[in-house]
Amino acid sequence: PVAVCQNVTVQLDNTGNAIITPAQINNGSSDACGVATLVLNNSVFNCANVNGNTVILTVTDVNGNSSTCSATVTIQDNVAPIALCQDVTVQLDNTGNGGTTASAVDNGSSDNCAIASLSLSQTAFVCSEVGSNPEVLTVTDVNGNSSTCSTTVTVQDNVAPVAICQDVTVQLDNTGNGGTTASAVNNGSSDACGIASLSLTQTAFNCTEVGSNPEVLTVTDVNGNSSTCSTNVTVQDNVAPVAICQDVTVQLD
Repeated sequence: PVAVCQNVTVQLDNTGNAIITPAQINNGSSDACGVATLVLNNSVFNCANVNGNTVILTVTDVNGNSSTCSATVTIQDNVAPIALCQDVTVQLDNTGNGGTTASAVDNGSSDNCAIASLSLSQTAFVCSEVGSNPEVLTVTDVNGNSSTCSTTVTVQDNVAPVAICQDVTVQLDNTGNGGTTASAVNNGSSDACGIASLSLTQTAFNCTEVGSNPEVLTVTDVNGNSSTCSTNVTVQDNVAPVAICQDVTVQLD
C-alpha cells in the first residue's frame, strides 16, 4: 500500500492526557486491493510529551502487505491552572513592617501538568496599610498558562508603643495651685506607626500634694495599642506668704 501521513496538533485535556487515532494521522493511504488496517506505534500522550513527537503509521492491505510513513504529533497544553486562594493576616513588627508570601496565600492551586510559579501582587506591608488589602495571586504552570484568584491580606499592628517617662517638678502659684502636662512627662516615647495620644493620671496639684506624687503616663498609638511608664511629680511651694502688719497699743501695768 501507499502510506501517506499528515502532521497533527493535539491538546492535552484537564487530566494532562491526550489520545490520537490512526485515522487522524492517515492522509489518504491507499492500496489497489484495499487497506485492511492502520496502526500507530504510539497513540497516548501526556505532559511529558508537550511539543513535537514522531509517530509511525503502519498501513497493511488485505493481502498482508504493509508500508509505513512518519508524522509529527505536536502536543499542546493550553489548560490554565486552577488558582485557589485563602485570606491571610500579617502582623507588623516593631519597625512597622510585615510580610507574607504567595505560598501562604495559595490554598491548593493545581494544574493538569504542574505549577511552575506562584506570585502575589504585594507581599510587603507597612503601617499605612493596616486593615484589609485586596491582593491577587497569579498561578503559572510549566507550559506558561496562568490564572488568578483574589485574596484579602489583613495587616495588624499589635505592637505596643515604647513609653518613656521623666520626673517633673511643679511650682504652686500664689493661689496654691500648679500643674503639668503629659507632654512634659514624656521623655521620647515612640511607636513604629505613630503615637496618637499621651495621658497623665494627674495634671493639677495643690497645697495638700506638696512633695513627691507618683503618677502614670499612658502612651497610645494610632492603632489603639498602649503602654505605660511611671513618673514622680514633685510639687513645691516656693511662694512666700504675704506679711500684713497692724499697729498696736500696749498699756503698762
